[in-house]
Amino acid sequence: MINRDTSTLSALLVAGLLLLPGSANAQSFLQSSMGLSEQEQSQFRQSQSASAQAQSGGQSSNVDASPRANWQSTNYGPVVKPNNYGMEAKPPKAEMDKLEPFGANLFEGGFRGTMADGLNASYKIKPGDQVTLRAWGAVELDQTIPVDAQGNVYIPSIGPVQVQGMNSQQLDATVRSAIQNVYPQDVQVYTNLQGVQPVGVFVTGYVESPGRYAGTPSDSVLYFLDQAGGIDKDLGSYRQIRVERDGRTVASVDLYDFLLDGDIQRPQFKDGDTIVVEERGPAIAVTGDVKREYRYELQGSQLSGADVQRLARLNSGVSHVLLRGDRSDGPMAEYFPLDEFASQTVQSGDEVLFSSDQRAETIVVEVEGSFYGPSRYALPRNARLGEFLDAIGVPKEMTSVQDISILRESVAKQQEEALDKSLQRLQTTYLGYPARTAEEGKIQVQQAELIERFVQKASKVEPTGQLVVARGNSGIADVRLQDGDVVKIPETNDAVLLSGEVTMPQAVVYTPGMSVEDYIEQAGGFTPRANDDGILVAHRNGAVIPADDAKLRAGDEIIVLPRAPTSNLELAKSITQILYQVAVATKVALDL
Repeated sequence: MINRDTSTLSALLVAGLLLLPGSANAQSFLQSSMGLSEQEQSQFRQSQSASAQAQSGGQSSNVDASPRANWQSTNYGPVVKPNNYGMEAKPPKAEMDKLEPFGANLFEGGFRGTMADGLNASYKIKPGDQVTLRAWGAVELDQTIPVDAQGNVYIPSIGPVQVQGMNSQQLDATVRSAIQNVYPQDVQVYTNLQGVQPVGVFVTGYVESPGRYAGTPSDSVLYFLDQAGGIDKDLGSYRQIRVERDGRTVASVDLYDFLLDGDIQRPQFKDGDTIVVEERGPAIAVTGDVKREYRYELQGSQLSGADVQRLARLNSGVSHVLLRGDRSDGPMAEYFPLDEFASQTVQSGDEVLFSSDQRAETIVVEVEGSFYGPSRYALPRNARLGEFLDAIGVPKEMTSVQDISILRESVAKQQEEALDKSLQRLQTTYLGYPARTAEEGKIQVQQAELIERFVQKASKVEPTGQLVVARGNSGIADVRLQDGDVVKIPETNDAVLLSGEVTMPQAVVYTPGMSVEDYIEQAGGFTPRANDDGILVAHRNGAVIPADDAKLRAGDEIIVLPRAPTSNLELAKSITQILYQVAVATKVALDL
C-alpha cells in the first residue's frame, strides 16, 4: 500500500516536470505508473493547473505539446518554427569559407610554362608579324616579309598586299591571288605565318600578384592568370573574368566551363589589354559523399539540384541529400531522397550534404579455412552465425569446430583504440614529473627513454579483430553477423607453437599429457628476459588465457612475455598490463 500523503506529495513534485514543453505524453504514463486513485488524480490535475497559473501571472495557459520534429515524414530534420522561448530553431551550418573553392588546384597545372607559338588557325594577322613567302615557276621568290604599320606585306614585283586581320588560310589565298594576277600561268605559291609580335597584358582584380605580364596574342587567359599567381582562393571569382580593351569588354570567361567540359574563351590579345578577375559571387557549400567537396560559385543567385549533382560528382551509393539554408521566412532544413532533390532550388549560402543513407538489405560474409563451397556469401542483414554454419559443409575429420572464430573490423578498431588509450595513460602517468635530486633526474630520463621506445613499438602493432564465439563445452555463440565479417573455420592442427621469450621458438607436435612447462623446457627454457609469470596460451578460436588456467590442446600457441626492464614496480606493472593487452589483440609477445 502506498501512503496517501506520500502519493499526494509525489503528484505535486511531478507537476512542475509536466509543465515543460514536449512533456504532455508523459502525463498518462506517470499517473498509471504511480497507481494514483481518482481522487489523487483530481488533486494532481488541480496542482498542475495552479502551478501553470502561477507561472503565467494568474492567467491559465495552454502548453504547446506539438512535436518539434515531424518524424513520420522524409524530412528528418527539425521543423522550422519559433520555439517556446521565442527563438527560431536554426540548424547548424558548415563554415563555407573553410572549404576550398571549386577550381582551387587549377593553377597547379603549369600553364605559365609554355608560351603559345601564335600559329593557331584563328589567329588574326597584325602589324609586326612575319610572313614567309616562296614562289617558283614563272617567278622565283624566297623571303620573309614583315607586316608593316598599314597592315600590308610588300611582295617584290607585285606590290603591297593588305593582310591585316586575316587568318593563315586567308593569307595564303590572298597572296596567291595577288601573284597569279601578275603571273597567271606556271607559278606555285607557298606562304607561312612565321612569327608574331609579343604583347604585354595587365592582370588585375582578385589575383595573387597583379601586374603586367608578357606573352603572345594567342596565349590563353589561363597563361596570364597563372603568371599572376592564380586567382585569390578566398576572394576571387572563377566565373566572372573580363578581358578589357580600350574601356570595353571584348571577352568574358567562365572557368567552370573549362573545368567541367574543357571549353574556354580564346580571345586574341593585343598589347595593353587588361584581364580583370572580379570578386567572388554568391556560393554554396557541397559536402558529404561527393568526389568534389568544395565551395561552388553561382552564376546568378540560385541553381537546381540537378546542377549541383553535376558539379559535385557523387560517390556511388548516395541516397539522400540534406539541404540547409536561410529563406525569407526563416532558416530551413530539408532532407530529400536523391531523386527528389534534382528538382529543388538551391540558393546562395546554402549547404548541401550528400549521404549514403540507404541501408543495404544484404551483407557479405567471407569464409576461411576448412570448408566446401564458395568463400563469400551474400546474406540477409539479420543473418546469424548458427544458421550460417548450418549451411556450410566441412570435412568432418579435418575441421576443428571448437576453434571457429570471427575476424571483425569493428573489433579490431576497438582493440586499437583501447591500446592507444593505455599507451596515452602510460605516458601521462610517468612522463613530466619534476625530479627532486640529480640522481632521481637520471632515473627519470632513463624511464622516459624506455617508455618512448615501448610506446613507439606498441603503437605499430595491428590488432587482428578476432571475436571469440566459442563457449567452452557449450558450443558456439549464435551472434548476429556483420557486413565484412570473416568466419574462420580452421583445419585440425597437430602442433603446438612456442613464441616470445623462449630460447628456441618453434612448433612441436602436440603430445597429450604434456604441460606448458614441459613444452617450454623442450624449447630450451626461458631467455634471461622472460617473465616466467607472464605465460599465456592462445587458442585458435581467439581466446587468450593465463597458462595456469589453460588446458592445452592441439593447435595452441604458448606465448612467453618479456619482463619489463625497469626496477620501478608501478611502471613495470603498467608495461606488463599493456604487454598482455598486445598479446590478446595480436597473439604476439612484443619484443622489448
